[in-house]
Amino acid sequence: MFGNWVKTSILFAGIIALFGAIGAAIGGGQGMLIALLFGAGMNLFAYWNSDRVVLSMYNAREVDAASGGRFYAMVQELAARAGLPMPRVYVIDEAQPNAFATGRSPEHAAVAATTGIMQLLGERELRGVMAHELTHVRNRDTLISTVSASIAGAISALANFGMFFGGRDSEGRQANPLLAMAIMIIAPIAAMLIQMAISRAREFGADAGGAEISGDPQALASALQKIEAYARGLPLPPAEAHPETAQMMIINPLSGAGLAGLFSTHPPTEERVARLLQMARPA
Repeated sequence: MFGNWVKTSILFAGIIALFGAIGAAIGGGQGMLIALLFGAGMNLFAYWNSDRVVLSMYNAREVDAASGGRFYAMVQELAARAGLPMPRVYVIDEAQPNAFATGRSPEHAAVAATTGIMQLLGERELRGVMAHELTHVRNRDTLISTVSASIAGAISALANFGMFFGGRDSEGRQANPLLAMAIMIIAPIAAMLIQMAISRAREFGADAGGAEISGDPQALASALQKIEAYARGLPLPPAEAHPETAQMMIINPLSGAGLAGLFSTHPPTEERVARLLQMARPA
């Protein structure tokens, strides 16, 4: 767990350095300052509004103890086991099985699951999935993913701005056009790769925490295998796909093949399952 936090800190330092570099390439020291202010504004908006935006994207409906039935009671029990305040609970009317957590802090968190995941998984498996999502809340991964996504988006926006208006050096003179062009092309790609690496690191931590909270790593491993197999045959239709939220899901909903490597928002499911089964073995 500590290793994941160290890796995340290093990756965050890298994405902030990229942000400053592209700001400097556009307008020198003044450009860097403007870039930082721009990024701060985007992060403030994301901090206060990301949960409402994401839930509205998926037309999620909030449920309570009466309307949520056993699912609500399950989340309530797992939140108590995790030592968390009770989050808001949402259901998404969608056939593809998936779940996610959102919110700026454990006190302002929400968890959501699709009707598809409730139909596909058994109760033990669903408990493992929701324990995974509550671990994201406990570790504040929801805030980390929101900030990294907004910085990556700001870098892309600045790069587009810089390619249109050209770059300046620290004294305001026209910068080397080839160098400025290279920075503005490479920086958004590097930012995306760093953002995805942050997401992958946090998923491993949430798997371990979910197994701990539910007390059933085998059930979570089984759930991951079922969800990926189903998603492979039924990726989200383009009208319902939101690439910017893919990193929030327990399994990437956009690619039936579950892409591995640098361009994946999630670690390979096989590796996640292997780690969980290792946890289940007697010491």
